[in-house]
Amino acid sequence: MSTRKDKFSKKDKKYMSLALTLASARHGLTGENPSVGCVIVKNDDIISIGQTGYNGRPHAEYNAIKNSNETLEGSTMYVTLEPCNHYGKTPPCTKEIIKNKISKIIYSVEDVDEKVKGKSLKILKSKNMIVKKGLHYERIINFYKPYFFNRKNKMPYVTGKIAVSKNNLIFNKGIKRITDIHSDKLTHFLRYKNDSLMISYKTLNEDNPKLDCRLEGLNKFSPKRIILDNKLEMNTNSYIFRTANNNNTIIFYKNAINAKISVFKKKGIYLIKSNLLKNGDFDIKIILKKLYILGCRNLLVEGGNILSKSFIKKKLFNQFYLYKSPNNLSKLVAYKDFNCFKDLSLKYKNKKKINTQLGKDSITLYKN
Repeated sequence: MSTRKDKFSKKDKKYMSLALTLASARHGLTGENPSVGCVIVKNDDIISIGQTGYNGRPHAEYNAIKNSNETLEGSTMYVTLEPCNHYGKTPPCTKEIIKNKISKIIYSVEDVDEKVKGKSLKILKSKNMIVKKGLHYERIINFYKPYFFNRKNKMPYVTGKIAVSKNNLIFNKGIKRITDIHSDKLTHFLRYKNDSLMISYKTLNEDNPKLDCRLEGLNKFSPKRIILDNKLEMNTNSYIFRTANNNNTIIFYKNAINAKISVFKKKGIYLIKSNLLKNGDFDIKIILKKLYILGCRNLLVEGGNILSKSFIKKKLFNQFYLYKSPNNLSKLVAYKDFNCFKDLSLKYKNKKKINTQLGKDSITLYKN
């Protein structure tokens, strides 16, 4: 049986790197399924490529096979994750691989799905195919950390983000943007790569945000809006309320009066009643479990100080982006500060500076 110690050629490494690039391009856009990249090679020529389809189907291997204009007999397939071998909403990829007489399969990482794990290798080898695994293992297993976290914990992989001024303020009445346009583009990229975005009703009422992705051509990938609003105090003149429907907005509440519940339901918003902790806060872990059941796999949290602190203290962020402007904000008008630096350093030991040569903001990424 092949192991991570298998010898791979420079060409093997090149083809698997391309497969990883294909998978990375679709990360966060494949719904409940992991993003996979696939490259098919014959006589040292790439004859086809494939990625997991948007929302998770078709799978990368199926797409690569169907994209080929040549016979695949005698070819080699490079794929980032172990091919599936069971019937679900689509036929198993192993069946397509066998049917097309592909001779050699190289995949990097074994799937953690119990229906798949290790079984594909046995199925393919039983058909006298050459099967190897482990190529670019460290790089690719790191790429699949969010997927493995989803499967193990039945919760979305959570990314936090907050912007602070040089003097650690996160809100100043009359100032719409704390950081520069280059940092804003990173925020919109994060919105593009996460299927859902959470804020509290307080942040919504203060900022009246759109919470969409405004990178050119990518608006259709804007995340679903998740609002924590115990008494349904959201401003009904806000952009989020005006544009809300059952498909793009979920609100978690507990103690709203019936009249407000009726208003929100008539709007078509998906309301979920959720229990509170003794201190009156939502039980965030229960909410994350519910979001997973609803199909959320990658959640971005753009909260204020209180919501961010709650996630940080319970170590519910898998990663956290701290943007810091080189400019101070005034404390002469209404303002709010950020006081989670100590908690961040205690809870998240791994941190690194993000290179921002285009702008003057400092961006630090904290990770588990």
